[in-house]
Amino acid sequence: MEQKSQMEQKPRSVWDIAEEFFVYIGSVKGFSENTVKAVQNDIRIFCEFVGKDRPMQEITTEEIRNCQGTLSDQKKAKTTINRFLSSVRNLFLYARKRKYIPLDVAGEIHNIRVPQHCPAFLTASEIDALCHEPDVKNLLWASRDKAIFEMLFSSGCRVSEIAGLTIKAFDSKFEKAMIRGKGAKDRVVYFEKDSRKALMDYMSEREVLLLKMRRTSENIQAVFLNRKGSALTAGGIRWILSKYTGVNGTEKHISPHALRHTFATSMITNGADVRRIQEMLGHSNISTTQRYTHITSKTIIEQYRQAHPHGE
Repeated sequence: MEQKSQMEQKPRSVWDIAEEFFVYIGSVKGFSENTVKAVQNDIRIFCEFVGKDRPMQEITTEEIRNCQGTLSDQKKAKTTINRFLSSVRNLFLYARKRKYIPLDVAGEIHNIRVPQHCPAFLTASEIDALCHEPDVKNLLWASRDKAIFEMLFSSGCRVSEIAGLTIKAFDSKFEKAMIRGKGAKDRVVYFEKDSRKALMDYMSEREVLLLKMRRTSENIQAVFLNRKGSALTAGGIRWILSKYTGVNGTEKHISPHALRHTFATSMITNGADVRRIQEMLGHSNISTTQRYTHITSKTIIEQYRQAHPHGE
C-alpha cells in the first residue's frame, strides 16, 4: 500500500503544528530569539481562543476574525493586533505549504490600518548634549556610556546589534564592523571619528578591567561590558540610556531607537542616497527607509513656517 499523504492521515492539532513552526522560524528562517518569543506568545493567545488541541483544518476564517475582534474589545494596540494577525497568517501559510491543511483560511485576513507616526529623533544640539552627558555627569561608566551613545548614532545600529557587537567584527582601524541583524542577515556598518575616539578611550579602560579579573579580550569578545566583566544586554543599554536622559541627566527620556532614527534623518538631510541608507540600516523594504524622507520634508516645512515672516 502506498503511504498516506499528510492530509489523509489523522488531522494535526493547532499546537502540534505550531511547535514545529517555532522550530522552523528559529532554525531555518533564522528569526531572532525575541521574534520567536513574540510569535510563540501570539500563537499561545490564538490557541486560547480556538483550543490548542483542535484539528487545525477545522479552524475557520470567521474564528480568526472573532479573535481579532476580541483583541480590539480588550483595547489592545493596533500594532499588537497586527503582529498577532501576522503570526497567525504565517502559521497557516506554513501548515498549507506542508499540506497539513487543505486551505489557508487566514490568508484573506488583512491588517488594521495604523496611522503613520513620525519616529522620534533628536536635533543636532540634543544629540551633542547626550553624547557629552557622560563627560559631565558622574553616573555610571563614563567612557563606556559615551562610546555606546556615539556608536549608536554613528552607525544607525539597533540596540540589540550594538549589544551583540564583538571585537572580531571590526576591521583593523575600527572604522567599520560586520554585524548580524534581523533575520540573521549580515551587513557592514560604519563609525566616524568621534565614535572611534570614544571607543578607543573605553577600550583602554575595558582592558584594565579584564586584567584585574585575569581575563583577556580573547576570552571576552563582547565589546560592551558591565563592571563585572559580563556582556551588556540590550536591556542593559536601554537602562544606561534612561539614567542619562532621566532626572539626573537631560530630563528628556529617549530610547536607543531614537538614535537610529536620528542617524537616518541626518543622513537623508545631508543628501545620502535612500538605498544606501537602506543597506546601512538593514531594512528589507525600501518603503521603511523612505519614511525618513517624509520626516525631513515635514521638518523643513515646519522650520520654514517658523522662520518666514509670513509663515504664520
